[in-house]
Amino acid sequence: MKTQRPITTDDEHVVLKFRPRTSAHPPGGREEPSQATRQVKGPQTANDLSRYERPRDEVDDFRHRMLANIAALAFTVALTAIGIWLAVSIADLRKTQDCVLMGRRDCARISVAPQG
Repeated sequence: MKTQRPITTDDEHVVLKFRPRTSAHPPGGREEPSQATRQVKGPQTANDLSRYERPRDEVDDFRHRMLANIAALAFTVALTAIGIWLAVSIADLRKTQDCVLMGRRDCARISVAPQG
């Protein structure tokens, strides 16, 4: 049995030569920065992150932020507890339903209060 291969031409396959960058600016790229720009962008300001900072409009309220975090934690814990309770209730209901569908009569749990 013959395998069919697509007809390809040499125009579709081109090998590009890899030229690693040897300087900070690639050759033939942008024009050289002016002397004034070089003085402003020195090695001291290259790693300075203050240019990305923005002034805050309002003061940081640590107490409010911590209360919001505590409220979010309490909500997450409550939601997790409700989810676990729901999963256990559904599993218990499934056991009871399977017991009834098998035809057994002693499926319901009877809780007996301790006498004392």
